[in-house]
Amino acid sequence: MLKSNPQKLTEALAARFASPTRSSRLTVVVGRWLGISFTICFLTGLFSHGLQNPPSWMFFPTSPSWIYQLTQGLHVTAGIAAIPLLLAKLWSVYPELLKWPPVKSLVHGLERASIALFIGSSLVQLTTGLINTYKWYPWPFPFRETHYWLAWVIWGSLLLHVAVKLPVIASHWRARSTEEVAGGAADGGVPGVEKSSGAASPGRWSRRAFLTGVAAATGTVVLTTAGQSFSWLAPLNFFAPRKMGTGPQGVPVNRTAAAANVTELANSAGWSLQVRHGATSREFSLAQLKALPQHTHELPIACVEGWSQTAAWRGVRVRDLVNAVGAPAGSTLRFTSLEPEGAYRLMTMAPEYARDEKTLVALELNGSVLDLDHGYPARIIAPGRPGVLQTKWLQSMEVL
Repeated sequence: MLKSNPQKLTEALAARFASPTRSSRLTVVVGRWLGISFTICFLTGLFSHGLQNPPSWMFFPTSPSWIYQLTQGLHVTAGIAAIPLLLAKLWSVYPELLKWPPVKSLVHGLERASIALFIGSSLVQLTTGLINTYKWYPWPFPFRETHYWLAWVIWGSLLLHVAVKLPVIASHWRARSTEEVAGGAADGGVPGVEKSSGAASPGRWSRRAFLTGVAAATGTVVLTTAGQSFSWLAPLNFFAPRKMGTGPQGVPVNRTAAAANVTELANSAGWSLQVRHGATSREFSLAQLKALPQHTHELPIACVEGWSQTAAWRGVRVRDLVNAVGAPAGSTLRFTSLEPEGAYRLMTMAPEYARDEKTLVALELNGSVLDLDHGYPARIIAPGRPGVLQTKWLQSMEVL
């Protein structure tokens, strides 16, 4: 009988799923938090992508030197926070997916399509993003490109959803509306699902308890992982894949010399750094580099997976090497690693970094000679730059 009567089916579902933890007001509150986290992820992700795939118009800030440490730390932390928030939002609205008929109008169809696109892309984005922090890639597609384009899909579907649901969002933004008392379909809710007071029936959570639980879960996952990005939270870092103060010379490592297949070349007594500008070329042995003026700067190494750590780097200023071959100070540079292959074997550096006095060909880390896994005999360290672009095991520097 219920199958032949959509209205009775809807009312039966409303009775089945009725709960103070499912209401337009609660959905708007959780959606607000989720929207903030996705906005942070989107904007900081665009910045990171721009640094690695620079458009012609992009400006590269080198000050403050910790700018990428901050933005990428926020990116990963906000992404982790979005996981419990997305699950909470899905819990609060999933009875809506069972309403009949599934599409009642063009606007309703757009709403359902935006929800399906947003949920599907968000689940894939957050799952693969979390796995990426552990440097595990069990999928056949390229992570970075997929992550970038999915971000646009999420952002577009989110904007479409907000536009379609704007009247409901506006009416429930600050306080419970009178429509929650009636629990009617005027706001797009399932009749009978809304409760006016938010009080729980025996054995059920109240709205306040549910939101408190969501906030506690979100706070817990943030506090126990954000310590890989922010030093003041490092003592609470129980679950993030990287911990500050660990690794060679007290700094974590993503890619070892053995994994990069550079051990023999890096340890060669005949190693030298070749610096080229047009027809001018000079080679600097390790001893010659050490004989040049040395400079020390406190700079963070910050990786796309979210972890970072500030350390003391000492070496030769890149701009001094540029000057040594008679090239202009504000030049674009290309660095080549000893690595025989890899996506970051060649790295291009914008003029903003090349002219900055803190950009070094580093020879020492935290007061001692670079460890092999940190890029011995020489590596790049520049302010405000992703770790994947801080080329290790330098072979050459070319002024373009």
